[in-house]
Amino acid sequence: MKILAIGGSGGMGRFAVAAAQHFDHVEQIVVADLNADSAHSFASQMNHKVSAMHLDVADADALQNAMSGIDVVVNTCGPFYRFGVPVLQAAIDAQCHYLDICDDWEPTVAMLELDQAAKAAGICATVGLGASPGVSNLLALMAMQELDSVVTVYTGWDVGGAKPEAESSQQGTNAAMLHGVEQMTGSVRVYRRGAVEMTKPLAPVSVSYPGLPIFTGHIFGHPEAITFPHNYPQLQESLNLAHGGGVDSWQLKTIMKLVDWGLISRVRAAALLTWIERNSEVGVQEEDSDTPPAMYGLAIGSKNDQPASVGVSFMSGTTEEAGNAAIGMGAITGIPLACGIKFLAEGTLREPGVFSPEAGHIEPRQFLSEVLAQLGEVSGLVDSGFNDHVTISRSW
Repeated sequence: MKILAIGGSGGMGRFAVAAAQHFDHVEQIVVADLNADSAHSFASQMNHKVSAMHLDVADADALQNAMSGIDVVVNTCGPFYRFGVPVLQAAIDAQCHYLDICDDWEPTVAMLELDQAAKAAGICATVGLGASPGVSNLLALMAMQELDSVVTVYTGWDVGGAKPEAESSQQGTNAAMLHGVEQMTGSVRVYRRGAVEMTKPLAPVSVSYPGLPIFTGHIFGHPEAITFPHNYPQLQESLNLAHGGGVDSWQLKTIMKLVDWGLISRVRAAALLTWIERNSEVGVQEEDSDTPPAMYGLAIGSKNDQPASVGVSFMSGTTEEAGNAAIGMGAITGIPLACGIKFLAEGTLREPGVFSPEAGHIEPRQFLSEVLAQLGEVSGLVDSGFNDHVTISRSW
């Protein structure tokens, strides 16, 4: 199988490429990046399967030519609100399977609308197969599968752990931080009372997670909030929430208000937040038995005709060794993407259409087990089994 890794030398893509080069069914990986020097430098550190090329994804002809002879397009090129839809459309036109880590809800809506085009082309496309979205969706799907009926789904994560990678092909404003500003300003789409709703981000939401004291999450614009009701229309509420990392700090709220008032640009706000992050002690909370999970999916509904809830957490509250292992944002996002490549190459993922991770075409336990195994390879985790790092908490 031949892979085109668009943005493959970036902070997220390089982890996917580094893992995928060792997969038996992967024959070739072409790292395509606007920053050609970075792409070639990175490719030279990989094995013989990996090569590099310059690619400007805004050049439609160059994009189509780059996909010639390719089996799978792996897209980590942001911002996805600019490049998500056109790259997926190009992949469908070229009859290439497709994977990405899109974490913007707006292009996710548009990409899901290409489902029939993908089906007609026989293409399997999975959007948002990173950490959040990605792992978070599969955690929530596991929680849903424990209940007889579900009315509410929350996905959540500790933003204090979302640190950009030091190595990347990216130049200028940090794309991850700019994405954060986009999703914490203006209005974002959520699902409440059985209907789509536009609301202000960062609004507080009380979270009743089984086995924990009630804690506060804050609405964060992300695809999970809209993909769950897309796949499970019986839901009445779907939210993506953030906690920790100063998400409720006066500094962050002030900067977001300045953006909303038009006094500073989103780019300037991203630069300010980057500076604050680099000069701040704020980070992932020290975990104890009452600490909210670092990443979780929560389903609320009923079981055996009784109210019930299930929370499933990932890499949280496990061993001291897990906390000491250097698992950054690049690894926790890029490795699930690599596992998507592996499943495609082995034929596990081949159902045609455009899917979000929780759509049902991915078996969550099998996939998360592979994610943990691959994380063990890159992080030095000794215990990387499913039960070592996935915790299921039930209300009964």
